Amino acid sequence: MPCTAILVAAGSSRRMGFDKLAAPLEGVPVLARTLAALMECAEISEIILVTPLERMELLDETTFTKPVIRIDGGAERHLSVAAGLAAATQGTELIAIHDAARPFVSQTDLRAVIEAAQEYGAASLARRVTETLKRADESDFTATAVPRENLWFIETPQVFRADLIRTAYHYVLENQLPVTDETSALEAIGVKTKLVSSISPNPKITIPADLVSAKFLS
Repeated sequence: MPCTAILVAAGSSRRMGFDKLAAPLEGVPVLARTLAALMECAEISEIILVTPLERMELLDETTFTKPVIRIDGGAERHLSVAAGLAAATQGTELIAIHDAARPFVSQTDLRAVIEAAQEYGAASLARRVTETLKRADESDFTATAVPRENLWFIETPQVFRADLIRTAYHYVLENQLPVTDETSALEAIGVKTKLVSSISPNPKITIPADLVSAKFLS
């Protein structure tokens, strides 16, 4: 099935304090590493890069091996995804949505989540919660344990049949729902997403300490 990837790179890095997508990992900007991972995936036919024009300076366009369409994003993540959906080729059958701040997604995991979306219509990389979870009181003292059975950390890419994700986002925008990921958009129209366990580290770079850890994965 033709698959379009939407790479969400429109954020301002407020929590980082500087442009995390420009930060070097082994001399390569985070954004460039993430884009290269999508380029390498044979199942992806085109990439919609949702990012400000000035971030294109981080990329060497002579290395692009498939079509890359840059568009501006919105003030919130879901608005950036909506812009990406509008720019995707209408004939594409699958749409993969990935956060640019996850530069370590493996080819094995990429293929696994795309194949799951082909079978189930909606799939997301994720990892099971293995740590002990606690609910705290208003003063940040432990109140009670939270059972971790059937709990997952949701990652990206998240991959969907094009008609499903477009229907979900039409509903999200029409009802002004500030969803933080696409599985939530699908849930809003009553569609479940198959969770695919990632077998390789796929961390999201959010705070400066994440860059320190990321250097050991580079």
